[in-house]
Amino acid sequence: MSNAPSDQHASTLAATFLKGQARKANRPLGLSIALAFASGVLLIVQMAVLAHVISAVLTNNAGLDDVSFPLAILPVLFVLRGGLSYFSERLALNAAIDLKHQLRGELLSQLLAKGPIVVRGSEQSIGERVTMLTDGIEALEGYFARYLPAMVMMVMLPFAILAVTLSLDWLSALVMVVTAPFIPFFMILIGKGTERLNQKQWRKLARLSAHFLDIVEGLTTLKLFNASKREAETVTRMADSYRRTTMSVLRVAFLSSLVLEFFATVSIAMIAVFIGFRLLYGEIDFFSGFYVLLLAPDFYLPLRQMGTHYHARMEAIGAAGKMVDLIGEDSAPAPTFEPQSLPRHTQGIAIECRDVSYAYPDGSLALDRISFSLGAGQNLALVGHSGAGKSTLLDLLLGLIQPTSGQILINGIDLARLPVDAWRQQLAYIPQRPTLLAGTILEAIRYGAPEASMEAVISAAKAAQLHGFISQLDDGYEHRLNEKGKGISGGQIQRVAIARALVRNAPLVLLDEPSAHLDPDNEQKLQQALEVLHKNATTLTIAHRLHFIRHADQILHLDKGQIAESGTHEGLMARNGLYASLVQSLFDEEAHRD
Repeated sequence: MSNAPSDQHASTLAATFLKGQARKANRPLGLSIALAFASGVLLIVQMAVLAHVISAVLTNNAGLDDVSFPLAILPVLFVLRGGLSYFSERLALNAAIDLKHQLRGELLSQLLAKGPIVVRGSEQSIGERVTMLTDGIEALEGYFARYLPAMVMMVMLPFAILAVTLSLDWLSALVMVVTAPFIPFFMILIGKGTERLNQKQWRKLARLSAHFLDIVEGLTTLKLFNASKREAETVTRMADSYRRTTMSVLRVAFLSSLVLEFFATVSIAMIAVFIGFRLLYGEIDFFSGFYVLLLAPDFYLPLRQMGTHYHARMEAIGAAGKMVDLIGEDSAPAPTFEPQSLPRHTQGIAIECRDVSYAYPDGSLALDRISFSLGAGQNLALVGHSGAGKSTLLDLLLGLIQPTSGQILINGIDLARLPVDAWRQQLAYIPQRPTLLAGTILEAIRYGAPEASMEAVISAAKAAQLHGFISQLDDGYEHRLNEKGKGISGGQIQRVAIARALVRNAPLVLLDEPSAHLDPDNEQKLQQALEVLHKNATTLTIAHRLHFIRHADQILHLDKGQIAESGTHEGLMARNGLYASLVQSLFDEEAHRD
């Protein structure tokens, strides 16, 4: 019960979101509805012609010659109706496909614009995001292509038929008016239960997808710990739970259809009984009675179709909830000032932090009023225990998050005033585990500078201690890498990332523990490659290796989001404080590793 208000609020937001998306296709959807209504009008005409023919034959003993013209019109009306219905459905389906394409691009753009923070800082896993962008968007097709047209036709066509019926037989029209509201009433009543079940169904599908992705990525770990069978059983349980939820949704949907069909059938039967008795007593002529009887099923048909397609609405609302979460997540506000440009410095970029703080959504501080200056061309090492705030500082400099308070000045200009895209053109980033997309080594090195010449690529590869390895490959720089760089070692992947940074020739390079997970031989080659970067750019490195720390121009020791100590290696060691203790622990760790 406690989740009911939040679920209702989420449903309202999702419904509003879907309506907003539908407005983008007002013209094709409106034309589709107009064609469907035109087909409905032709249906009314067709039934009138059919009633006239049968009435003439049965009551007036008309011959074939007398009804030849109406009989010739009937197939024409049938073909016209079929054509209008076809183009109506085609337009609605094309509009739905276009809306799905636009929405998928919009959501993907949101993910790319917000960067990895939107994944790291969200309750949604990567698997849930993938499900949202694939199955979730596909689930919206029925809403746009069938539910929306059916919702409008539920009002338009019954009113047109009711107007014709009222002109012929007020009693049948009264039965229609009294019985028609029961169908949407029970449709909505049953649909509310379906709505909650659909949301539950999508949550389970997202969790199943996320868990399955985790298993695929962790196959090695599962094998090492003999956990394959256990995880397979977990997936089976989750899949069975999803199956049961899906069957619950379908049961309610089928129940809804059964109830609607029952009321429609009873209503039509009532009209037929009234017409039959009144024909028997001569209170209505045969043409009027038979015409109304032909129209009655089509009066209730849009209402029944609405009930059938109402399930598509519930499914779409369940799927759209996660999309609303993504689009509604906090993002950087649009600047209210004129963006400034940054002059490119050949010897790097100067950075100054003034009382910079960053708080998590729960209010806890990751960084607490840190201040420091880094001159152009200098090398800064960030050290400290896990959770000290080092990665948060890097995220701030990368423009992935904004400071809660304080300023970051880049060559004297507030980073908040610099266009994010232009700022990122000024920097290169080498993480612990660089990502190499599927493609050739040449494409991987050129990723940050697609226009780089082959000579520049080779020069960067040589500086990164990578050219010799590439030359030994059969395809050389055209050697294809699999997903995540599979096919080459971790050290080679790191050196590809360094070559990528070198060929980019950025004045600022940010490194996040670049030598993590490397053996001594690869670490030595990495150190040689990084020396080239230090000569040509300002560098800021999160370091856990003494070599990177010892040779830095400046060292910041972060502790609990604050700068505990700062200075050079020699100066900090002379103080014999927290930094000296950290270095001793790193020295012992490296000695043990060697």
